[in-house]
Amino acid sequence: MARKSEIEKERLDDAARAGWLYYIAGNTQDEIARKLGVSRQTAQRLVSLAMSEKLIKVRLDHPIGVCLELAERLQDSFGISFCEVVPSDPESPSTTLGVAEAAAAELERYLMSSHPAILAMGTGRMLRSMAEQLTPMECPQHKVVSLVGNIAPDGSASLFDVASRVGDRVKAPHYPMPLPVIATTVHEKALLLSQTSLRNTIDLAQQADVTFVGIGAVGDDAALLRDGFVKPDEMRAVVKAGAVGEIVGWSYDAEGQLIEGLTNDRVLSVRLSRPAQRKVIGVVMAMPRLKGVRGALAGRLVNGLITNEAMATQLLQ
Repeated sequence: MARKSEIEKERLDDAARAGWLYYIAGNTQDEIARKLGVSRQTAQRLVSLAMSEKLIKVRLDHPIGVCLELAERLQDSFGISFCEVVPSDPESPSTTLGVAEAAAAELERYLMSSHPAILAMGTGRMLRSMAEQLTPMECPQHKVVSLVGNIAPDGSASLFDVASRVGDRVKAPHYPMPLPVIATTVHEKALLLSQTSLRNTIDLAQQADVTFVGIGAVGDDAALLRDGFVKPDEMRAVVKAGAVGEIVGWSYDAEGQLIEGLTNDRVLSVRLSRPAQRKVIGVVMAMPRLKGVRGALAGRLVNGLITNEAMATQLLQ
């Protein structure tokens, strides 16, 4: 058994070398075969293995004209300070492809700085995918803080605790919020937020140099409903009140105004500023979130956006 494991490790090592030679150093497969002392067919298989095992992550750095134009128009139209638009793949069913990688690259710009920074994280599938795309590194100078609780409705640890994932990935101190996203009652919310241990986390989040948030939908497709944080009748009431989207549990209308009462009275996440006082980047591409993205931009709940061509085009129509 041990021998098989050693052979597999050597095979992955060879694949990593082949992948580096091909994608980074720009070698042809004939050159890789010569340098590794293998046949051209073996070199080709090793390069393919490097990709299939995700040993190589490819990021597109070429400034695609249409995407740049869309980003500039979004900045002008919504008055945001930062925007990145990546190409869309109309045949892909993925709700993170390209955008998660771009968000990881933007986050890495802050992580690679020697100047200490506070990095705040929202939650959701998109940001979890962003965290998985990060290059492992050592960043003890930074602090990674969560805006939202990391406890699922059944009391287990949430799958979408992004701050902890990022902190583990880059070896940075991280500050989770040991809370559910939404309290059962207003009284429970007051009791939970009275914990002195939470004060430091909330203060750090409010001082963040940059914040990354997902933008969620409301209605039947809402993650809050699907993941059990709210009940169907509660979601219907939020929609009836005019909600078009949510960020870290806070529901808001088409103008970006937080909904009065209802589930917002029980949200335990760090409260959203309107307008955002520091750099807050929304990371989103799924089309059911279109109204939510428009509302977040209109209300200045976010002042930065990372999205794809399809979403950008719809936002500008």
